[in-house]
Amino acid sequence: MFPLLPFPSPREVIIFTLVLSRVAGIFAALPVFGGQIVPMRIKMIAVLMITLVCFPSLTITPPVMPTDVFTLALLLLSEAAIGLTLAFITQILFAAIEFSGQIIGMQMGFTISQIIDPTRGNQAQIMSVLQTLFATLIFLSLNIHHMFIRAIVDSFSIIPLGGWHLNGEIVTFLVKRTADVFIIGVRLAAPVMVLLLLTSVALGVMARAFPQMNIFIISLPLNIGIGFVILGTTLVVFFHVLEISFGHLKGQIDTLFRLMAKGG
Repeated sequence: MFPLLPFPSPREVIIFTLVLSRVAGIFAALPVFGGQIVPMRIKMIAVLMITLVCFPSLTITPPVMPTDVFTLALLLLSEAAIGLTLAFITQILFAAIEFSGQIIGMQMGFTISQIIDPTRGNQAQIMSVLQTLFATLIFLSLNIHHMFIRAIVDSFSIIPLGGWHLNGEIVTFLVKRTADVFIIGVRLAAPVMVLLLLTSVALGVMARAFPQMNIFIISLPLNIGIGFVILGTTLVVFFHVLEISFGHLKGQIDTLFRLMAKGG
């Protein structure tokens, strides 16, 4: 009666809604796409279009159809949780980048400086925003977002609809990945931390040798200048560390898929 409708039965409408929920979960937590810089209307259109494009080619094992609204809501939440779990490992990496920016900003004397973070819409330390913008450019230039789109398609052949279950191995894996916030953050901030520490030691020696010198007035612009010089000269190292970290995402996604399939 309605030949233009893409779904001939309510069963396929429910299946499409579950697929849409998983795709939306991934997009909700991804950098750039999940931030406030992208309008909600654009996000909804992007999620719907990707779902429409991917849906015909997905390997889908239909779940037991829910008989009430509550069961359907639980299925939708479980599908969204799969996407959020995958995107969580990327958020950990960007949290490490923001942490490194906070360390660098504190060393340079930008502790009280706050500006609007365009990717999240809230106030953040100025060096954290700068580091995050650099990381976002690398994220897009390396096509890491394409990796997550491929992960959407692969996930349906590994984790069936309604097959997500949280287990101890997944929690342990995510907790271990959370430690990367400190490891990667310190690694990114290490050049500035070390050289500004040496600068502070040198200024301390000068303060003892020349008590008449106002070290505080000298140290503030000196730390800022040296900090920016070090950031500029070590930018290649910064990009290299991020490239390696982003490269590990594929293996982490495969590990999460394996754990989720085992949990199911």
